[in-house]
Amino acid sequence: MCFRRRLIAVAFAATVSLPTMSAVAQEALPGENVESLLAYARDRHPELQAMRHEADAATQRIDPAGALPDPMFKTELQNITNYGTDGSFSLSPAKVGSTKYTFSQVIPFWGKRDLRQGVAEADALQADRRVAATWAELAAKIKTAYAQYQLAARNEELAREVLTLMGSLESLAQVRYSSGLVPQQDAIRAQVELTGMRTDLVMLGSEKRQWQVKLNSLLTRPANAPLADPRRPRALPPPARLDPAVLADRLLANNPQLAVEDARIQSAERSRDLTYRNRYPDFAIGVSPIQMGSRINEWELMVEVNIPLQQGTRRAQESEAELMLSAARSRKEAALLQARAELGEHVAALDAARRIEELLTTQLLPQAGLTLQSAIAAYENGRVDFATLLEAQRQIRKAKQDREKANAEAQMRLAEIERLLGEDL
Repeated sequence: MCFRRRLIAVAFAATVSLPTMSAVAQEALPGENVESLLAYARDRHPELQAMRHEADAATQRIDPAGALPDPMFKTELQNITNYGTDGSFSLSPAKVGSTKYTFSQVIPFWGKRDLRQGVAEADALQADRRVAATWAELAAKIKTAYAQYQLAARNEELAREVLTLMGSLESLAQVRYSSGLVPQQDAIRAQVELTGMRTDLVMLGSEKRQWQVKLNSLLTRPANAPLADPRRPRALPPPARLDPAVLADRLLANNPQLAVEDARIQSAERSRDLTYRNRYPDFAIGVSPIQMGSRINEWELMVEVNIPLQQGTRRAQESEAELMLSAARSRKEAALLQARAELGEHVAALDAARRIEELLTTQLLPQAGLTLQSAIAAYENGRVDFATLLEAQRQIRKAKQDREKANAEAQMRLAEIERLLGEDL
C-alpha cells in the first residue's frame, strides 16, 4: 500500500501545473524573461542603432534645406593688356584698366525655402517612424522565438517529469511480474516506453538548443552564447483589454507602419507643393564695386531672374509629384487594410488559445489525473491490463503538452498584436 500511495502521489502531481524552473538567479544572462531580451536588443542591436543614426542624420538635414545658398564672389579684371595706355600686360588689380568685384546672392521665390524645409522635416519624421517600425518587428520576432523557447523548455521538463512517473510504473510492473500476477510483456512494454521517452527527451533538448540559437541570432549574439532558463511566460492581458473596437482605434493611432506611411504622404504633399512653386522664378541680387587704380570709383547693382520657359519639363515633374502622392495614399490604405485583417485574425486566435488553455487546466487535466490514479489502483488489483495504464499516462502527458502549446500560441499571437499596435498591452 505504501508503494501504491507513492505512485498515486506522483500521478496526482502530474495533473497540476509544471514546477517552476531553477530558482537560481541568473542575473548576468538574458533570457529569464522576455523583457530581459528586449532590453538587450533595444540597447545593442546594430541594425536598430544604424537606423537611429540615419534618423538623426535626417534631422540634421532640416535646417540646411531651408537655408539660403552660399553667396558668390566674382572678380573681373578688364583691359589686362592696358591697351591704349603706356602700360604692359598685368594681373594686378591696381595696374589694369579696371577691376570689378561682384558679390551676389541667390534668393528662391517666396515659399520655396519653407517647402524644402517641410520636405526635409517629413523625411526626418519618416526615418524616425521607420526606427519605431523596425523595433516593433524585431520585438515581435524576439517575443515569438522566446515563446517557442519556453515551450521547448517546458516540454523538456514535462518529459523528465513523465519519465520519473514511467519509472515508477515500470517498477510496479516488475513487482507484479515477479509475483506472477502479470505476464512478462507488461515489464517489457514499460521498458520500451521508457526508452521512447528518453529518445523524446534528447529531441526536446535539441529543439530547445535550436531556439536558443535563434534567439541569439535575433540578439546578434554568438550562436552558442548561454541564455538563462526561462521562467513562466508573461501574463496575458484580460479580455477587456482585447476589445476589437478599442484595438482598432489604437491600431489607427499607433501602428508603426501606418505612421511611416503618414510621414511619406506628408513628404509627397510638400514635394508636390514645391514642384508647383517651381513655376515661379528664383532671383539673384548682387553688388559690384569697380576699382580703377588704387581707388573704388564706381558701384553697380545687379538683379537676375531665371526664366521658367521649360514648361513641358515642369508639367512632367508636376505630374510625377501628383502620382507619387497618390501612390503614397494608396500604400497607406493597403497597409491599413492589411493591418486590420491581421489584427482581427490574431485577436480571434488569441481568444481561442486562451479558452483552450483554460479548458485543459480546469477540466481535462484534473480528469486525466483522476483517470491515471484509477488506472494505477485497478492495475494493482488486476482489473485492467498494462496497456490501459500506459494509455492513461499518455493522456495526461498529451493534455499537459497541449496546454503548454496553447499558452505558447497565445504568447505568439499577443506578440503579433503588440507589433501591430506598436506598444505592449
